[in-house]
Amino acid sequence: MRHIHTVIRAVDAAGPGIRRLVLIDPDGWPLPKFRPGAHIDLHLPGGLVRSYSLCGDPAQQDRYVIAVKREAAGRGGSAFLHDRAALGDAIGVSLPRCTFPLAPDAAEHVFIAGGIGVTPFLSMMAALERGGGRYRLHLLHRGAVPLPDMLAAHSASGRVILHDTAAAPRPELAALLGPPASGRHAYCCGPAGMIAAFEAATAGWPAGTAHVEHFVPPPLPPDPSAQPFTLVLAKSGREVALPAGANLLAVLRDLGIEVEWSCEGGICGACRVRWLEGPPLHRDRVLLPQEREREVMVCVAGCAGPRLVLDL
Repeated sequence: MRHIHTVIRAVDAAGPGIRRLVLIDPDGWPLPKFRPGAHIDLHLPGGLVRSYSLCGDPAQQDRYVIAVKREAAGRGGSAFLHDRAALGDAIGVSLPRCTFPLAPDAAEHVFIAGGIGVTPFLSMMAALERGGGRYRLHLLHRGAVPLPDMLAAHSASGRVILHDTAAAPRPELAALLGPPASGRHAYCCGPAGMIAAFEAATAGWPAGTAHVEHFVPPPLPPDPSAQPFTLVLAKSGREVALPAGANLLAVLRDLGIEVEWSCEGGICGACRVRWLEGPPLHRDRVLLPQEREREVMVCVAGCAGPRLVLDL
């Protein structure tokens, strides 16, 4: 598994409870390119692996910029980055992955962000402005604006609209989105309640024109139809009988198989594995229908048949 060695070049406050970190190569070399909307995994002490959106301009290849909101009920990543990460500290990061890309065929992009959910849209807006793309961002926030200086760089165009829900009721998302139209794509990143409202508002939109990215994995209920199956590792020929509902990622790790992982909930795209025989039961929020014909996210997947053969 390839990790990139970075060091913290700059740290500052970037809104209420938000800390911004700038990561660079220790020797000043350019970092691997990233697409607008991409994220990276940070490999933190104690085995913590946490994903954060890249909010800098993709054209700046000398840095990765992330913004981390402190989550009191989080899993430890935000607390470490707020309380312990300091200038000059080394942090291993993954290669950038993009599970929330700009639609290449879109003529217009409508972004709905909730608080710190604005982060992926900052890189998107930078790329669209450079390329002359059409967009508008609706940012729903409560009180102080997150990342105000980065938003200010895009506000002069009038395409950034702020909605302070501490001063007025939350607007209806359908009204912000407008009706579905040819070439219009809608995107949402924010808390679970906002994503649910967005999905309801876009339920009648054409397939593939509404896109979401989750902060944290949504609850994954047990699958009552899950059946026992045999896991086969194609490269070694090893076979393991698994009970119904077994966690594939945990099994692979117990077997000593190196698989990237982060969210463990089917939203980050880290544990993508090619499958050869199955078919798998797909329960992720990442893979496109055509990708599911050959790949599976093992952190949440099961098997619809008696055997699942992975290209491992």
